[in-house]
Amino acid sequence: MTALLKKMRCGRVRDCTVIVPGSKSYSHRTLIAAGLADGVSMVYNLLDAEDVRLTRAALSMMGVGIRQQDDHLVVTGVSGRPKAAAENIYLGNSGTSMRLLTAVAALGRGEYLFYGTDRMHQRPISELTDALAELGVDAVCVNQNGCPPVRVSGGGIRGRRVSVDCSKSSQYLSALLMIAPCTEKGLDITVSGGPVSKPYIDMTVDIMEKFGIRVKRDGYVNFSVPGGQAYRSGSHTVESDASAAGYFWAAAAITQSRIKVLGTSRFSRQGDARFVDLLKDMGCSVIYEKDGIAVSGNRLSGISADMSDMPDMVPTLAVVAAFASGTTFIQNVAHLAVKESDRLRAVATELTRMGIRVEQTDSGLLIYGGVPKGARIKTYDDHRIAMSFALAGLRVPGMEIENPGCVEKSFPGFWEKLESIYE
Repeated sequence: MTALLKKMRCGRVRDCTVIVPGSKSYSHRTLIAAGLADGVSMVYNLLDAEDVRLTRAALSMMGVGIRQQDDHLVVTGVSGRPKAAAENIYLGNSGTSMRLLTAVAALGRGEYLFYGTDRMHQRPISELTDALAELGVDAVCVNQNGCPPVRVSGGGIRGRRVSVDCSKSSQYLSALLMIAPCTEKGLDITVSGGPVSKPYIDMTVDIMEKFGIRVKRDGYVNFSVPGGQAYRSGSHTVESDASAAGYFWAAAAITQSRIKVLGTSRFSRQGDARFVDLLKDMGCSVIYEKDGIAVSGNRLSGISADMSDMPDMVPTLAVVAAFASGTTFIQNVAHLAVKESDRLRAVATELTRMGIRVEQTDSGLLIYGGVPKGARIKTYDDHRIAMSFALAGLRVPGMEIENPGCVEKSFPGFWEKLESIYE
């Protein structure tokens, strides 16, 4: 691997078992909950990747004590009251960090300014700042365009009832939920639009409850969190990342091999754990074992898939669909246009470069399976585009991935892990 280009090696994939890092989504939420807690927490299996490092650095700037000890982090919380930050806080292109920490800043003291990459400054956040404003918080988009940079003045939460539009991102709701117990009156939250990506809301509530927070809910429409609660410090282990596991399950599907990912479970609240159901619909065998989930590949057929609850897996399924007979219709993922890249356009463009016919709809993709050919793939500085299209190189000679280092955002060591599954 060079700094600018990864040339994929086409070859036989062996039946194997792999281990993937901790969940990125759970890592963010666990770290923030521990940072808001009332004492010292031990966090195991936290993902050590760019996005989580950004959240970690930001929390440190907001007064949270974080240090590495042996195989875990020791996190000393701020009891729901972040300290003032001496500097502006850089959050790269981590949407989760930007949205969750914008809300956390409302609990703090002083003024906070969060900024990121050029792409981050194109991603929407006004639905969250509007909701915070409804609660009396001074939270504004600096450029008045509905996107970061965001400036927040802490200590201003006065309201209790708030509505939030989550048709673009469930993270707006997660952000409000996570700060609710640390407010004096608590929050009653109504979801006025959406939400998309419902499993991520379940993950947020799951972490809150594991830290001792009481949450009342009516489906995905109304949430009530009493105020004056404290996140309880303790020991927490982050479960394996189902999104990362998906690349190896997809590799099994494409190469007709058997790959098990340790630490994955059919009972996980991660929506991406249900990716194996789509592979099963396409013709794969799925085996649930005590220590993980295995996928055995077979002849693949196109399917129709509503992926609104697992949008991060769209590029992965799209690459698998390129090898399937018939047409695969991916639906209800219009919000992918405002991810790390415009993922619908990126996937359609790069599959077309591989000789696969693709039609982009208002909210999804139609992919006509065929015979993919080697191509140089532009990644748009998007980790999921890089890792998904790398899978095609397992079967197709001549695949090249530009900017392979972008995988550091969520899966350091991905290229070495992928290399390990060859015979």
